[in-house]
Amino acid sequence: MSPLQAFIEAHPRLFVLTGAGCSTASGIPDYRDRDGQWKRTPPVTFAAFMQEAHTRQRYWARSLVGWRRFGHTQPNATHRALVGLERQGRIELLVTQNVDGLHQRAGNTGVVDLHGRLDTVRCMACDWRESRHAFQHALVERNPAWRDLDATDAPDGDADLEHQDFARFDVPSCPQCGGIVKPDVVFFGENVPRQRVAAAMEACLNADAMLVVGSSLMVYSGYRFAHAAAQAGRPVAAVTLGRTRADALLALKVDAPCEQAFGFLLEDADLASVT
Repeated sequence: MSPLQAFIEAHPRLFVLTGAGCSTASGIPDYRDRDGQWKRTPPVTFAAFMQEAHTRQRYWARSLVGWRRFGHTQPNATHRALVGLERQGRIELLVTQNVDGLHQRAGNTGVVDLHGRLDTVRCMACDWRESRHAFQHALVERNPAWRDLDATDAPDGDADLEHQDFARFDVPSCPQCGGIVKPDVVFFGENVPRQRVAAAMEACLNADAMLVVGSSLMVYSGYRFAHAAAQAGRPVAAVTLGRTRADALLALKVDAPCEQAFGFLLEDADLASVT
């Protein structure tokens, strides 16, 4: 029995927190290297998106290209393993820092999307909402010259469009009030809604242990749960590549790709049928 398997067996009610490393096997790039440092320019900030028209043009142009693949990504073995754990009644709550919706697509039902979901857009003035797929049609309709552009995938539906002039990119406004339309995700510099944090923290403290999957915990919105769990005497295990912000708090560290570390779960006869 592996140390990870023994940890799961010893703690029947797990608070699970997932990050970008959970979805890399689905083809979604992550943000950080093994030392927890940025691999690329940090993501757009909330202030820049809201205050600067050229930042919104650049964001949505890159998103138009990136969404073509991101919007059709599929769950991988790690997602399926976590579905199996939930079906066995071993997950108190699954909280994800990812915005890809892959846990729900795989079959998890008890999920808190800590940073929101990229498959919905919303107006920042009147709270009008629409699916990202529908908004993609509006983006392409207004910017037909961008329809066939392609670029390397970047994290969270972004694309590395270089040397492009974004000045003429036409960003749709809210059809109800003319306000700024933004993905329904928490940008850097924006606060996570309090009710999400409260629900996650309650589950964290009610669980027997915390399991971190594919996160460096460098962002405080995730690290706070590991800190709270450790303070409350709950053991914390992490499955991730490289350093985490919570290394000093961990009872178990598995430095391996998530899908490899959780392979034993999909070999279990009870989980083999999870698709």
